[in-house]
Amino acid sequence: MSDHGTDPLPPPSTPSEPDRPSPQRREPERKKGSFWRELPLLVAIALVLAFIIKTWVVEPFYVPSGSMENTLLVGDRVFVNKLVYHVRDIRRGEVIVFDGSTSWDAVTSPEPATGPLARVGEFFGISPGGKDYIKRVIALPGDTVECCDAQGRLLVNGQPLDEPYLYPGSPESHTPFGPVTVGEGRLWVMGDHRAISYDSRGHATDPGGDGTIPIDAVAGRAFMIHWPLNRIGSLPIVDATSAD
Repeated sequence: MSDHGTDPLPPPSTPSEPDRPSPQRREPERKKGSFWRELPLLVAIALVLAFIIKTWVVEPFYVPSGSMENTLLVGDRVFVNKLVYHVRDIRRGEVIVFDGSTSWDAVTSPEPATGPLARVGEFFGISPGGKDYIKRVIALPGDTVECCDAQGRLLVNGQPLDEPYLYPGSPESHTPFGPVTVGEGRLWVMGDHRAISYDSRGHATDPGGDGTIPIDAVAGRAFMIHWPLNRIGSLPIVDATSAD
C-alpha cells in the first residue's frame, strides 16, 4: 500500500495591515512646529544680546546735522565704540558721541524721539537721539586752546593745528576766542564744518560753563560709517598738532 502524502497547506493569508506613516515622514512637521514654539525664545535672546551690545560694546548713532561735514553727512549712521575709553584715555582728533544734557543747553539738542516706532529707531541708530552730539576732540584736560594764528589756524598749547578734515573754507570762518584752559575731567570739542557748528565756542557763554564738556558724558568713539553703503568706511584718529 503506497503512501500518498500531501504537502501541508500554507496558512490562510491574512489581510495586511494598512501602511502606517513612518516616523521619518512626520519629522519635518514636528521640526516646523518646534521652530514656531522656539521662535519667541530666540527673539527674546536676540533682543537681550542687542541690548547688551548697545549698552556696553557698540552703539549705532544717527548723524542729525551738518556740523561734521564733510567727514560725516546728514543721515550717516556710525558705530560708536563704548569700550575703548575704559582701557585708554581720549585722544585729540577723535570723533566722539556724548550726552550734552549735562553741560550744554538742551534747547540746542534734537527733539527727543516719541512713540514706540521712534524709540525703536533711536535704539537701532536709524533716527536721531534726544540729546546726543557728535564732535571732534580738539583739546584735552590741561590744554590751552585759542583762535587763531595769522593763517586762521587754531592753537593748542601754542602750537597751530593742521586740520585736513575741515570743511573747505572753514579757517576763513574762524572767529577769535580764548585762550581757554580746559579743566580737569573736561574736553574742548568742535565740528569739522566750523561755520555752522554750534560747539564749545558757542557754548562758552552758557550759564555756569566755559564751553567744555565732561568726560563722563562721553558715550564712546565713533569709529566707522556703516550706512549708507556708498559711504562705508572707518573714521581715523587725526593728530592735527603741527610742528610749526
